[in-house]
This record gives sequence, C-alpha cells and structure tokens, in this order.
Amino acid sequence: MKITIIGVGNMGSAIMKGLSRTQNFTLSAMNPVNSRVTSLAEKLGFKLVNTNSEVVNLTPDIVILTTPAPITTAVAKELAVLNDHTIFISAAAGITHADLAKVLPNKEIVNIIPNTPVEVNAGTIGLALPTGISAEAISKVMTVLDSLGDVIEVPERQLDIIGVIGGCGPAFVDVMMDAMSDAAVKYGLDRQTAYEVIASMVKGTGTLAYDSKLAPALLRDQVTSPAGTTIKGVEALEKNGFRYAVMDAVDKANGES
Repeated sequence: MKITIIGVGNMGSAIMKGLSRTQNFTLSAMNPVNSRVTSLAEKLGFKLVNTNSEVVNLTPDIVILTTPAPITTAVAKELAVLNDHTIFISAAAGITHADLAKVLPNKEIVNIIPNTPVEVNAGTIGLALPTGISAEAISKVMTVLDSLGDVIEVPERQLDIIGVIGGCGPAFVDVMMDAMSDAAVKYGLDRQTAYEVIASMVKGTGTLAYDSKLAPALLRDQVTSPAGTTIKGVEALEKNGFRYAVMDAVDKANGES
C-alpha cells in the first residue's frame, strides 16, 4: 500500500517514523523544502517531494494530512485531482469531515486525532468514520492505523476531547514522571535508572488498564493495602489537590478559562 504524508512537522514525522518501523508500506511525503525533513527522508528512506502537484505522480492509495489546521482545506483542495480511489486520513484538529468533503468531492475521508507515541507504534488514535464509507476503505484505514497503536472509534464531535486527553495527556504524564524522577534521585537512585523504572511503570500500568478494562479506582485498590505505604502516598496526592490539578489541566487544554 502506498502512503503519502502531507506536512512532515512533529505529528507527520511521528507517523512517518511509526509507519517506517513496520516496513509494510511504500512511504512518501510532501513538505516545503526543509533541511530537517530532508535529513529524515534520507534516514528513513522515503521519497520526498516539495509541492502538491508532485504528489499526483506518487499515485498514493492513502494520503495522510498532518498540515496545520488553517491551511488544511486549501492543501486538500489542491489534491482533489488525485484518483477517486485515494483515501484521505486527516489529522488536522478542528477540520471537520464536512469541511474536507467540500474540497474533496467523491473521495473517502476519515478524521483522526493521534498522539506522538505513534512514533513507536504505541499511539492512541481517535477515529471518526463518516456515514456511508465503504468497507474496503475502512479495511485499508484500519490496516494503517492499527500499525500505529490503539484505535478508538468515536463520533466526530468527540474528537476534540480525545485530542486533549490523548494528545495533551502525554505531556501531563511527562510532568508527573519528571517529578517522580526527582523524588527517586532524592532517595539515591541515579537519574537514568529512575527514568527507566518510571517509564516501565507507566507503560505497564497503562497496558494493565487497557487490557483488563477495569476502572482505574479498582486497579488502585489492588495496590493500596490497609495501613500500607501506597495509601499514604495516595493520601498525600489528595491533600495536595492532585486530582483537581489533573482535571483543571484538562479544562485549560480544552480551552476553558
């Protein structure tokens, strides 16, 4: 399957790296001349073009739009000349299926909100499928997205909050991990070992929650024995407003003042 990524910024680069790791696709990209992107193309071995008109000659089966939202519809309009069998996957936040359908008539279009762990094929990807999309298109889209991580289908109106939780959430977790590493160093653990332990803990905790489908509160109860060390730590989190801080961070990231 031939895949072309339009716009190789942070998210485009992450998706490209994740797809490249699979070695299952023929990859290419379009980006204005940029030394960073040129170096990435040389490193990963994908074909790079610098104009939308050159994308036509690549004859992609799937186009992934990772362009900035303000220019996405204009870019998409220039790609409307692609074969009608070309499927468009848009990762542009705030650009609706209806927005794209106006400039991409007769094309199969889906909207996604991924996060940067797609780079290591461990992403969280919100997916909105439009009414009437063909089974063949869904199959091709899922082949691509499943290779990048966990795909969670939601109505299009919920993609924004998926973007906050899944997209901003890694930064919130990174802040927590950084704080935990400081505490570990305080008690004598070297920094690199602290990072490894904390990253492994977060990975394992997330995998257990995802696979078990148990509520986080139930999983917490499994490690908070009566009068034990963990419940004392949980008490400190509550005393210092940890739960409210997380909720407030989501509010602010979601645009609430």
